[in-house]
Amino acid sequence: MDLGLWGYLTTLAAAMALLFATCVFVFVRRMEDRTPAPLGEVVGAHKAVLAKLRKREPMSQDEVDYAAELISDARSPLAYAIPAALFTMGFFYVVGCLFVLHIEGGSPSFRTFIGGIPMLTSMNIAAQLRRVARLKVPQAATISSGEVVAAG
Repeated sequence: MDLGLWGYLTTLAAAMALLFATCVFVFVRRMEDRTPAPLGEVVGAHKAVLAKLRKREPMSQDEVDYAAELISDARSPLAYAIPAALFTMGFFYVVGCLFVLHIEGGSPSFRTFIGGIPMLTSMNIAAQLRRVARLKVPQAATISSGEVVAAG
């Protein structure tokens, strides 16, 4: 049976989506199994700590530890499986629609390309991960008030 280009791309997209979904499962399981950082339970701490780190503001030792954890998570290759899984799901939808249109006839409509939305979203997620992964973990230089200032 000849599936044609769209059929083979649909099959490839489905296989890749399953592979990336498995990687996401492994990554999330690893994150769930570790002891959570105290700041990880605070709403908005992620954004606040990363903002302090980017602006090189003084940080407490808990904030430095949490920043190191966030950066470590963003540097993990498995973290990129999240946007990859989202991208392949959108790609699967688009090429699947094109495959069905190829078999049954017809022309693509706006609905066919709705899968482009998660594809664009996944690129934004990957860019955000890269931005966090490029940050440097501050070298702790404690001052008398108990705050930590980046030494490097």
